[in-house]
Amino acid sequence: MLLKERKSTLGYILKIPIKYSTYSAIMIAILKIIGGIIPTLNMFAIAKFINSAITLFKYHSGYSDIIIAITLIMICTAYEWIYDYLVTYDETRLENNLRVSFKVYIINKVTSLKYSNIENQNTCDLISRVCKEPEKQCKDAYSQFFDILSLLITICGVVGVLAMNVFWSALLIVAISIPLLKLAINGGKASYQANRQVRRYIREVDYLSEVLNGRDAVDERMLFCYSNKINEKWHRQFEKTRKLLFKVNLKWFIKAKSGGIITAFISLTTILILLFSVRSGQLSIGLFISIVNSETLLIQNLSWQLPSYVNSLAKNKEYIVDLIQILNLPGKKEYLDEPISPNVVVNSLEFKDVSFKYPGTEKYVLKNMSFKIEKGKHYALVGTNGSGKTTITKLITGLYEDFEGEILINGKSIRQYSQCEIKSMFSIVYQDFARYFISVKDNIYLGCVNKYQNKDIESFLDILSLKDTIEKLPNGLNSNLGKIQKDGVDLSGGEWQKVAMARAMMSSSELRILDEPTAALDPISENDMYQRFSSMSKGSTTIFISHRLGSTKIADNIFVIDQGKIAEQGSFDELIENNGLFAKMFESQKSWYFKS
Repeated sequence: MLLKERKSTLGYILKIPIKYSTYSAIMIAILKIIGGIIPTLNMFAIAKFINSAITLFKYHSGYSDIIIAITLIMICTAYEWIYDYLVTYDETRLENNLRVSFKVYIINKVTSLKYSNIENQNTCDLISRVCKEPEKQCKDAYSQFFDILSLLITICGVVGVLAMNVFWSALLIVAISIPLLKLAINGGKASYQANRQVRRYIREVDYLSEVLNGRDAVDERMLFCYSNKINEKWHRQFEKTRKLLFKVNLKWFIKAKSGGIITAFISLTTILILLFSVRSGQLSIGLFISIVNSETLLIQNLSWQLPSYVNSLAKNKEYIVDLIQILNLPGKKEYLDEPISPNVVVNSLEFKDVSFKYPGTEKYVLKNMSFKIEKGKHYALVGTNGSGKTTITKLITGLYEDFEGEILINGKSIRQYSQCEIKSMFSIVYQDFARYFISVKDNIYLGCVNKYQNKDIESFLDILSLKDTIEKLPNGLNSNLGKIQKDGVDLSGGEWQKVAMARAMMSSSELRILDEPTAALDPISENDMYQRFSSMSKGSTTIFISHRLGSTKIADNIFVIDQGKIAEQGSFDELIENNGLFAKMFESQKSWYFKS
């Protein structure tokens, strides 16, 4: 889209707000620059007012000078009075505009990342940091940059006046300011680095908080009375996070305040010396009083406000570094494409000597695997945990592209198909399927969201034995599911799985994959569910993955996977007759399928 990854971090801090909210960004810059000039103008206006007042009462001179001084003071005061309102208004507009446009851009970027990046722990941490209120982070960074610029203008004005009267004092203040700024920058970087380290702890703390307070775990929390144990673990993780951040911030705070004390000492010494200039007539009383007020402001600015702004900007600058990392991660815009219509028909799907290992690992999950799937037949993939069944589905659906060997669809390499073509070929239900807290109808229609049509949803519910359950809900198909909506209702684990399967049925894709979506059902119910699904999918191609081998009887062909290879294949009866690995696995499960 609009951003170029090669820009410097400072370039991003300025470019993003200006790009996405030009008017608000420019107004903030103008307001804060003027805000930096106002204190110096006010200092001279007050000095002119005091001097004019003294002259007026002492020599009965005209009123013109004092009126000019009062007018300037009123202008400066009025600006300071409306300044916060104007800046807050423009910052709110800036944040809202960034939320509408820039945040969407970031979400699209994350959505277009390669699947391997999403499954990587470090990348997950990076995404977690970057995607948490990016509009606020960028707004704060931009605003703090101009806060610093405004403050530097103010400081330069005061120091400039000091330099005209006590040169060495101005020189000392500048000298002490440089290490203070460096300290603040290093402190900001250290603080953000600490935030990087504790992000994982924070996620665990948030999860444990949900276990302690959330509705999902309330039944077991009451039954097993584990709250105290979980609370202890939560407290340990919270303390790790707190102590790490406290240590970094305390170190910066002590150093910043030490520098502030030195600045205060120099300023007070300067004020005492200026008294001699007033006494000798080299400095007017008005200017002296203005300088004293400005020195007080200078002490606050240099000892706390400026280091605080720079520290915060340094944190946000490190956030921009993370943002650039996200932008540099490999991805494809086509991952955002919708499935094409009409769908690509899968007449055949073939693995030829396919080997695969997950990124960052050395062990092959699949090794020289070969098999072929043909249109209109039912297939089953079975094997022990970790044998590679789910990995096969991830390769089939194009989630991973870095495999060895060939995956052919209709005799053509899967790498030659676009993402929108691949998306049109398959519908899939995973064991860890998504639960969408929206209405029942919308939950199911998501399966054909890009080609929304009034399919006979009732027949799918009937096939899945879900019709009676839905009819008992307060608003039937329009009932909200989950616990977000006020009128939301929850379903059992098995009922949620049936909703997910109905969603897969809604898809017009002809190759359907069920990756153990019936794990919450008992073996007999699961077998019955697969029978229903098979009859409904007549004419389509289906791939079942299950640990429960009784359900594989409906498959025309069963692939038995062991250590990343096809150990056996054939129909249910053929594999039982062969008395191999499949037969032994089924023998151990046979009792599951007999009712007492």
